[in-house]
Amino acid sequence: MKITNKIIENHGLKLDEYENIKKLLKREPNFLELGIFSAMWNEHCSYKSSRIHLKKLPTKGKHVIQGPGENAGVIDIGDNDAIVFKIESHNHPSYIEPYQGAATGVGGILRDVFTMGARPIALLNSIHFGSPDHVKTKSLLNGVVSGIGGYGNCIGIPTVAGETKFDETYNENILVNAMAVGHVKKDKIFYSKAKGINKPVVYVGSKTGRDGIHGASMASAEFDENSEEKKPTVQVGDPFTEKLLMEACLELMKDNSIISIQDMGAAGLTSSSVEMASKGELGIELELDKVPCREENMTPYEMMLSESQERMLIILEDGKEKAAKKIFDKWDLDFVIIGKTTNTNNLTLKFNNIVQGEIPIEALASKAPIYNRKWLKKNIKKNEINFKSLKKIKIEEALIKILSSPNHSNKSWVTNQYDQNVMCDTVQKSGSDAAIIRIHNKDKAIAVSVDSSANYCKSHPITGGKQIVCENWRNLITTGATPLAITNCLNFGNPENEEIMGEFKECLEGIKEACEFLNYPVVSGNVSFYNGTNKKNIYPTPVIGGVGLIKKLSKPISHNFKKNESDIILIGKTFGHLGQSCFLKENYSINEGMPPEVNLLNEKNNGESLLKLIDKNLILSAHDVSSGGLITALSEMAISSEYGAKILKPKKLTNLFEYFFGEDQARYIIEIEKHNMSKVENILKNGNIYFEKIGYTQQDHFEMDGEFKISRKDLFEINDKWYNKF
Repeated sequence: MKITNKIIENHGLKLDEYENIKKLLKREPNFLELGIFSAMWNEHCSYKSSRIHLKKLPTKGKHVIQGPGENAGVIDIGDNDAIVFKIESHNHPSYIEPYQGAATGVGGILRDVFTMGARPIALLNSIHFGSPDHVKTKSLLNGVVSGIGGYGNCIGIPTVAGETKFDETYNENILVNAMAVGHVKKDKIFYSKAKGINKPVVYVGSKTGRDGIHGASMASAEFDENSEEKKPTVQVGDPFTEKLLMEACLELMKDNSIISIQDMGAAGLTSSSVEMASKGELGIELELDKVPCREENMTPYEMMLSESQERMLIILEDGKEKAAKKIFDKWDLDFVIIGKTTNTNNLTLKFNNIVQGEIPIEALASKAPIYNRKWLKKNIKKNEINFKSLKKIKIEEALIKILSSPNHSNKSWVTNQYDQNVMCDTVQKSGSDAAIIRIHNKDKAIAVSVDSSANYCKSHPITGGKQIVCENWRNLITTGATPLAITNCLNFGNPENEEIMGEFKECLEGIKEACEFLNYPVVSGNVSFYNGTNKKNIYPTPVIGGVGLIKKLSKPISHNFKKNESDIILIGKTFGHLGQSCFLKENYSINEGMPPEVNLLNEKNNGESLLKLIDKNLILSAHDVSSGGLITALSEMAISSEYGAKILKPKKLTNLFEYFFGEDQARYIIEIEKHNMSKVENILKNGNIYFEKIGYTQQDHFEMDGEFKISRKDLFEINDKWYNKF
């Protein structure tokens, strides 16, 4: 087949990239080779627009065993225990076919974790949809939530935490980010680096079909009005087969049979074979007529680019084939030796003993394009909001508007579709700042959370990047966990747009600065570009997934009030920042101004002081203050408990709206028993931490003298009613 400009374009390659391919090969590629370059050089696999910026992130720390570059990151939690975790996007497939797109996103991230030798113990997600009024939102939401629940529930991994958000920026490009967390012994971690010559390359798992062909390329391009036609590029998942594959791989991992193992994820057999060979600086030869296929007359091109799910590639030690096959036979899975490692440093593809393609591994990996794209610094609009011109409302009205809004209403109708308790180690599930998972049969646990804040990142990317790391850090702190490391999923628009590239670069600057200051390294992640339709890009939406350690799981801390007549303390200073606030958005449809300042010194000091209080058993409950401000956070504490609260009017700030709805950072609400007040004060004063008493818990009502009084039952119903209208 003659390679035309149209064929090159359809493969997602630029003409100058094609010319580079010809130079690397010293000839024209054939159609199969073009497809392989298309898969390995697209944005999703090569990170060609982001790699130079990602290298600046802090990736090392005293708890880090494995940072970026493997299937998932690994951190040390002591006692020969390690946690493996990663987050990835499945945005484009989920918009085209929401159930399968979301389901296979869950399946793919699970394989990234158990490929490392870890048994998955928790799933999380961050899902963003368009305006609730948009014609597609309801069906997309229902499909995605069903897909996440369907896959996770069937495979038997608890989905314990996440976030569901709505904004018109996602009307034509939703975000579906899936995170998985696994537990492994430090001495049984597996990697994808190939070693040795003439070692058997083994295909295991499901058979290969035509689903998902060009899936990675599709994820590296903007949508247009023809996006519905891309349904064939969406993979189809089978959680029951994945369960078999997981158990078979974990059983094989008990001995020393495996040299390296790699999930067949984006770009399928192409990426898995190239990545293994590239890391080991070896060649790899595949006999494609041996690939198990579920459809007739599949071509080498289709086999190499298929993204059929539930498949792995394994390189075995000599002489281990028979015992390994016995395990996969037991689990009723394909086990076929389809090739071998070589010393050629080439990817050699044979079909019926005829070489169909031969490409230097470095041409596909290390020689892939790296772009230092032009970018524009964000033009900051420091416009002041004229509060006097706004329609006057009461505090109660403003609070009700927020609590009944799509983004702040009760999301139990989403989380109830997920099995959160399977495996019996979920100590605290979704609804709190972070979920808590017990390390099986031990008195220690991990806390996990995912967070995003697109409007902050849009208005001031550097501050937004810092803020979302800090919010994630705070969410772990409030459970009593010491934050150890993060994974990130960086969802942005078209990187060829200088403004978008500027948002990406500056958000990463903020993430880097916060991670370095908080000793909170990045150990894994994913970049998702081209999130937009017809040149309209989404807001920059970096999602942060964090993991923290609770060394002794005696009494987990949650954000619901625990006792009557206990004191409520606010840690951290309130300045009343309303720019980019939920208060303005929900009550006045204003989404303007600068986000609140992030003071990293205050973040660290306030958080570490709270951990000291928790360690000394002085805290009944704790909650961070974020979107919606102080009064929204207090309401959430009351709604999730059996107690209300009486809130005192502030003595200093005269504007009650600024005080109660301002979104100043580095703040926590804590509940303490009255007899512990002096101990708490001493610790906070010794740490030079600003704090103030803001009220006390009480029976039945949530109130402020002279402003409002709402029964706890009514407060719950206000927070719960939005879904009934949707």
